[in-house]
Amino acid sequence: MTTLVTGATGNTGRHVVAELAGRGERVRALTRNPAGAAGRFPDGVEVVAGTHTAPAELGPALDGVDRLHITVTAGLAEVGPELVRRAVDAGVRRITVLWGGFVGPVEQAVADSGVEWARLEAQEFMANTLTWADSIRSEGLVREPYDLPSAIIHEADIGAVAAAALLEDGHAGRGDAGRGDAGRGDAGRAVNLTGPESLTIRERLVRLSRAIGRDITFAPISHEAAIRRLTDTGVSREDAEFVIGWYADPGEAATTVDPTVEKILGRPARTFADWVAEHADRFR
Repeated sequence: MTTLVTGATGNTGRHVVAELAGRGERVRALTRNPAGAAGRFPDGVEVVAGTHTAPAELGPALDGVDRLHITVTAGLAEVGPELVRRAVDAGVRRITVLWGGFVGPVEQAVADSGVEWARLEAQEFMANTLTWADSIRSEGLVREPYDLPSAIIHEADIGAVAAAALLEDGHAGRGDAGRGDAGRGDAGRAVNLTGPESLTIRERLVRLSRAIGRDITFAPISHEAAIRRLTDTGVSREDAEFVIGWYADPGEAATTVDPTVEKILGRPARTFADWVAEHADRFR
């Protein structure tokens, strides 16, 4: 079997690649810049040029592929259904999709694909903490509009769950889920993923402060200021409102610890302290 991983150099995609390669799977890593990806993947991984936002150009990348991992990213909503159709036509028989926070056109196309699939509904990534690195290093503070708890998940655990769903039976469902349902009622299709503890921003900062040996201050900002901060970086107003709206009301699925990661992997989910130990130098 060969698995194609889109977004292979991203926060989660690289972990999907590493997990699959570590389990002896033949992996094809899709990236816009194969030369820049040199040395970033385990030996034996086939690196191919391309992007999942241009599915019409992915014929060679899909050749001989049995399984596919999709990370929903900006710009994919319009062409994602075509990507799924081309993948199925090329012979892909199992798909995992890391959702974009809701069931959109790509997620629905996967659910309607007629092949085995699993939608990984990962809540907030621990890697989002890296957005604070600059202000922590320069000012010793973090500016955010809300301090609500979040059951943040280590991106390596997302990669491990994706690999399990791609390679093992029992984590993916089959068939046409139907419009508006998207398979949520069928075990092994929509999979909620969280870390092992739900932490507020202040609680995360305590752990970060301890790791870097420096106090970090939480500095609240307004809802509108948080939106403006995103739009100033080129994010659309609509997307910025969605993101900050999520932080204003993340919902029970994002704030409540779910044991699914441990059930699938047979080991405890990685903690935020684990993540901090791996990345502390980036905050010093």
